[in-house]
Amino acid sequence: MKVGFVGLGVMGAPMTANLLRAGHEVAVWARRPAAAEDLVTQGARVAATPAALAREADALFTVVTSGADVEEVVFGPEGFAAGLRVGTVVVDHSTIAPATARSIAARLKALGVDFLDAPVSGGGVGAREGTLSIMVGGAAAALERVRPLLGALGKTVVHVGPSGAGQVAKACNQMVMVAAIQACAEAARLAAAHGLDFERVRGALAGGSAASRVLDVFGARMAARDFAAGVEARLHHKDYALLMGAAAAAGAPLPVSAQVWLQLNSLMAHGWGLDDSAALLRVLEA
Repeated sequence: MKVGFVGLGVMGAPMTANLLRAGHEVAVWARRPAAAEDLVTQGARVAATPAALAREADALFTVVTSGADVEEVVFGPEGFAAGLRVGTVVVDHSTIAPATARSIAARLKALGVDFLDAPVSGGGVGAREGTLSIMVGGAAAALERVRPLLGALGKTVVHVGPSGAGQVAKACNQMVMVAAIQACAEAARLAAAHGLDFERVRGALAGGSAASRVLDVFGARMAARDFAAGVEARLHHKDYALLMGAAAAAGAPLPVSAQVWLQLNSLMAHGWGLDDSAALLRVLEA
């Protein structure tokens, strides 16, 4: 298939490389031309604008930071909308508000184009290895048209419902994951308060019912006091703002998530937003 891709960062660059390896014809656009250089050596073609991508693509992908960024790529000057063809599918792997995803879907539907909100979980490692979990909102028929492409990106592709549903599922993912990071931080703080080596405590926990990927990855970073960013905490802070907004709009009580959000707010206030989310331990220590 002919694919257009925008967003060549930690997630998007390896995802694009996986599409190339799967044999698809991929064109890219980047605000910083240097971001595309390595992909060009792998066979990608560079387009002058997002609109130029849209004029030739069967499917268009975005992985950018915010809802405003997605809207700019799709509807801004020389955005996708300036070159879209009827029948194209736009797939957004960003994490944005469910309401924003629904709005974009409605605007594109009026142009004869399907929109799938398809946020991912698995981080940079999952993006490189093609093992992402992809949660998809939108029309089932549109998903089936691009399923061969998504199959090159992830090992789990689940249609969770209509437009916006993918973003709700991603919010649920972030709630569970970051709450677990906070729990690890509190466990590490309690262990230290009693004079215990958290790495030993973590080893004991890993053999029992508290075992988890979060304990393995983020707990290890806390034990080693390695706060260099694997996942920048500012991104989890952004995600929590989105999910708490969605919860407020739906009247859904999220008492644990509200407390975790306060801890993320404190982390940001300390200036640790570019550190890993394991720095939630530092918030407790402060």
